[in-house]
Amino acid sequence: MGSSKGIKYLIIAIRLALGLLFVYAGIKKFEKAPEKIVIETEQNVEVKELPENVVKIKAYIGGLKQTEYFWPMLGIAEVLCGLLLLSQVYALLGAVMLVPLTLNIFLFELYLGSGDVMEIITHALYLLANLAIIAYGYPRLKLAFLTTEKQFINSINQ
Repeated sequence: MGSSKGIKYLIIAIRLALGLLFVYAGIKKFEKAPEKIVIETEQNVEVKELPENVVKIKAYIGGLKQTEYFWPMLGIAEVLCGLLLLSQVYALLGAVMLVPLTLNIFLFELYLGSGDVMEIITHALYLLANLAIIAYGYPRLKLAFLTTEKQFINSINQ
């Protein structure tokens, strides 16, 4: 198997994996959280202070959910981008649309996460996988954005 064929199959696998991941994550945004039942007893009432990063995460995610539009919109964007990646035909469009989301996920984990190195690496890999898809499709992006009108028309007529 040639090198270019191997890279092509690798990119297809990355598209499928990232697409499935974001379709799943987007669908999860629409699930209702289970109701918490709090039972208080008079004896063992213990108040634990949450770590600072957990307080920040709860405030951030809580703020996104309280707008009542952003959390579902984020879910729709994740599902849409995931489906575009899975389609293979529109995968480059899906990857370009996914850049702000993967960048935000990585930065969220970097600055607000638990500090777990494996979590940071995992989220960095999502971003790098997305950028790899874009780099692979760069010639098509270049054609769309970095050509003169004459070059673009000639490429269409070929």
